[in-house]
Amino acid sequence: MFDPIILQCTENFRLYMGLWEMRANFPIYQHMVHWRNMKKLLLLVVAAILIYSFVQGKGIYIPSFSPLSQSSDSSLQNSYNKRQNDHQIQGQGVVTRILPDDVDGSRHQRFILELSTGQTLLIAHNIDLAPRVTSLNIGDTVSFNGEYEWNPKGGVIHWTHHDPNYRHIGGWLRHGGKKYE
Repeated sequence: MFDPIILQCTENFRLYMGLWEMRANFPIYQHMVHWRNMKKLLLLVVAAILIYSFVQGKGIYIPSFSPLSQSSDSSLQNSYNKRQNDHQIQGQGVVTRILPDDVDGSRHQRFILELSTGQTLLIAHNIDLAPRVTSLNIGDTVSFNGEYEWNPKGGVIHWTHHDPNYRHIGGWLRHGGKKYE
């Protein structure tokens, strides 16, 4: 009535299905399932690292992921007192002087900010890499994110722009609701 080959295939299929249903009882199978999940997790971690590296490389600032960034006038005062250099810092101050542009080498817009502590900072904003801060007047408030360099007059903030080579954290200036980076 039935072809013996079909009967044999049906029997093999039943045997295979029975083994498939029993697979969860074998420790080696459970280990393989665990390893597959670990591979997926590892792949997600690698993807997250690559995305984060890309975002940082493009100079996109992520405050919660940037351990190099400090804020507040007290941090700036501490940097001045310790004569620290080359670290990323954020702050805000009031414009007390607007200086002529520095045109030796890369052009820089320059102005002096006074912090709430009385400390003054020279802002040297590279206008070859970032737009000039427009409509800047004495008494205006400017926020910044840049690299601090000590000097006896209070310090200099530079790197207030993106890095075209993607090797430095991108900085910025904020004035009148506009961000200059």
